[in-house]
Amino acid sequence: MTDQTTDTRMDATRPRASAAHKSSGLLGLTGKDLGLFIIVALLTILAPFILNPFPEGSALAQFNGGYPDLMQRFVIFGIFAIGFNILFGLTGYLSFGHAAFLGVGSYAAIWMMKLLTLNVIPAIIMSIVFAGIFALVVGYISLRRSGIYFSILTLAFAQMSYALAYSVLTPITGGETGLQLKATDTPLLSNLGPTEIGRANFFGVDMRASYEMAIGDWLFTFNAGYYIAAVFMLLSFYLAIRLFRSPFGMMLRAVKSNQQRMNYTGLNSRPYTLAAFVISGMYAGLAGGLMVAMDTQVGPERMFWTASGEVVLMTILGGAGTLIGPVLGAGMIKYMENIVSKINDGILHQWFAFMPDGIEDFLVFVIHPFIGKGWHLTLGLLFMLVVIFLPGGLVEGGQRIASVFRRKETKTSTVEKSAAEQQQHSE
Repeated sequence: MTDQTTDTRMDATRPRASAAHKSSGLLGLTGKDLGLFIIVALLTILAPFILNPFPEGSALAQFNGGYPDLMQRFVIFGIFAIGFNILFGLTGYLSFGHAAFLGVGSYAAIWMMKLLTLNVIPAIIMSIVFAGIFALVVGYISLRRSGIYFSILTLAFAQMSYALAYSVLTPITGGETGLQLKATDTPLLSNLGPTEIGRANFFGVDMRASYEMAIGDWLFTFNAGYYIAAVFMLLSFYLAIRLFRSPFGMMLRAVKSNQQRMNYTGLNSRPYTLAAFVISGMYAGLAGGLMVAMDTQVGPERMFWTASGEVVLMTILGGAGTLIGPVLGAGMIKYMENIVSKINDGILHQWFAFMPDGIEDFLVFVIHPFIGKGWHLTLGLLFMLVVIFLPGGLVEGGQRIASVFRRKETKTSTVEKSAAEQQQHSE
């Protein structure tokens, strides 16, 4: 009798297991998640083409963002924002100290290159490990409180870290001037000459190596460092998708929904929030390690509170709690920082040269505060508009636009069906 009951239970679970197996597609992702991942992968691979829409030498060429340094920043800060979103987007815990983990990861990476090898992989691994350990310490203390008190604690830790790196731990951090590879550095696993300055590499491939492709008036640059960083970004994005859809991710959403009720049920939420905090810190450490891999220098300003505030803006601007939102927010802010900030009055006069002098000068006068050094004002206005009208960030804006097109398609199909039915009745 017992055997029959056991067999019956096993048979009953088989359809569920097979259904669960069918629901997970390639790489363990469902249809929508897999489609999103493929889109992100294609955009990342084709970024040199997508970010250079204007021909070289044209008046609009300054809006091209397809040069290596900016593309690297897109993916690196995308990783930083993805990690922050795991904490803030899923649990609702707002950290103002994530720049500390970015800095710790950077310092760990540069010291690995100075002492052991110029290969970026060990440096990146150490950046993740050290940032994770530091996040464990900070999270263990800070998560004893919630709400604004948690935010203030993380901010305090970040500022203490900045102060230590700036003026106290100068033999380790280099103080105000920071650290960089020098001719006196002789990594253990390297074959540098007596006065040779080492370069970061990926198993012999120089991170600064680039290939330029000219097609007509367009020039596209393919940089080794960018694509190596892009691989890490795609891996980070994939892991974030799996985490969001996992039971662990559901527990983190429960914390955000009502942590007190969750505790009343007998579930201890603190291990989950601490794990999310550490994972988020490790993402920040990875971003810091990649920043050193692309440009082998690091300074204490990387740990300043403004860097922590920047990742908050990236996440909220793109859409907190969404998968692609933080990446979009990071791209938007870094684009404005590097492109909008370069526009000056001379460029504006070139744009409006076809207008009468009075109107030209008036337009330059009106636009001047929002460009160049005033790009922060443009970002602030954009952020206000998003918070007020699109609380879900740029992702919500895209969803609203898509819903408008769906309504039009639905109305069109409904009209066509009714017309067809009337024609059938008339016949």
